[in-house]
Amino acid sequence: MPTPVSTETPSDAQAPATGLGVRGISLAYHPSHPVIENLSTAITPGAVTMIVGPNACGKSTLLRAMSRVLSPGAGQVVLDGRDIATLAPKKLARRVGMLAQSSIAPPGITVHELVARGRYPYQSLLHQWSADDDKAVTEAMERTDVVGLAKRHVSSLSGGQRQRVWVAMALAQRTDILLLDEPTTYLDLAHQVDLLELCRDLNAELGTTIVAVLHDLNQACRYGDEVIAMRAGSILAHGRPEEVVTAEMVEEVFGLAVQVISDPLTGTPLVLPLPRGTAATTPAGEAG
Repeated sequence: MPTPVSTETPSDAQAPATGLGVRGISLAYHPSHPVIENLSTAITPGAVTMIVGPNACGKSTLLRAMSRVLSPGAGQVVLDGRDIATLAPKKLARRVGMLAQSSIAPPGITVHELVARGRYPYQSLLHQWSADDDKAVTEAMERTDVVGLAKRHVSSLSGGQRQRVWVAMALAQRTDILLLDEPTTYLDLAHQVDLLELCRDLNAELGTTIVAVLHDLNQACRYGDEVIAMRAGSILAHGRPEEVVTAEMVEEVFGLAVQVISDPLTGTPLVLPLPRGTAATTPAGEAG
């Protein structure tokens, strides 16, 4: 497991010489309403990092900046020490993949055609479609259990099926870094677990650096090497799950009283919300 970064608030963190990071970025959808201001942090290469926090705290905005979907008004997003704004689009797309929270498929496109679009960054006049591209698409569809849907139109699928197809397209891209914005949306519990286990497998087998926005704290703790806790556009903590996900931090971030105990299966933090008006206690075996 990678060595985690400090759990101290990393507002002054330096962007990394290797891997992905942000240095003093500010983003706003309207000039008078900044979402993120002067934020810096580094993503540990080879780790699975989960970003958690309440709605509208800047989680998805940070991910969009890291993928260059959004350009910061100030500061830099860097990859191996280089500002990603200076990279050619296809070069960046061969290093960083992004699964957006809401994606819309072109009308009439089939599942196989959509997944194959993940290979677009590798196509050029000198490199046409190859056996390697076929292999990447097939493996991605097998990993996400959508082979049987290959000829169906994406528009005919259920929300859960559609989400798995988008994940397959991201996997077909075969990037070093994979950014996932609420990837478990629309998935039933079994497929949520399948997807998160797939993330762990990609990390273990290929060394893929994965950054995912999740709402479920217990899933973030179980499947993440590191957790970033955000509130109001700032990072309050970044470190190992047992260091970040404490009763105090959950109450500060979400305004919710909880008990945090050790998961009996994994030993990771397990968050138990308390009924309103119930005082928290510290039971034996509490995480952290």
